[in-house]
Amino acid sequence: MDQENVSATLTVAVSAAKVFAVLADPTAHAAIDGTGWVREAVDRAPLTGVGQIFRMDMYHPGHPDGDYQVANKVHVFDPPRAIGWLTGQEKEDGHLEFGGWFWRYDLAPLGPSGTEVTLTYDWSAVPRSIREYIDFPPFGPEHLTDSLHHLAGLVSGR
Repeated sequence: MDQENVSATLTVAVSAAKVFAVLADPTAHAAIDGTGWVREAVDRAPLTGVGQIFRMDMYHPGHPDGDYQVANKVHVFDPPRAIGWLTGQEKEDGHLEFGGWFWRYDLAPLGPSGTEVTLTYDWSAVPRSIREYIDFPPFGPEHLTDSLHHLAGLVSGR
């Protein structure tokens, strides 16, 4: 595959500020994901700026341990227009190491009660050494669209 990112777009019937607030809440991420891979926010504080680290408990049947934890670093924070984070892990010595992939949400207000949300997953900076044992993207093409529908349900109160 030559493409090194995937994205999906959905229009939701709420303001960009409301969508951004949900995305900036790590405790909502498991519900947005919907795969069961994202389990629970370890760091539960709202996201407030670039450089902030937040950890998530995860599960994947293909992971050697099944249960594991990721450390995410906010690298885009532009309320209420964009938010994104790099995903990595904390090494035993406490050093954070990021794998070269990131998640980003771009929000385009469509008036007082609507927002176009684009979710992008990008793995263009993943080194060859990681690509040797992880296939990218590690999910099917429907995953981003499903996640946006889960987000729409959360922000609209469904």
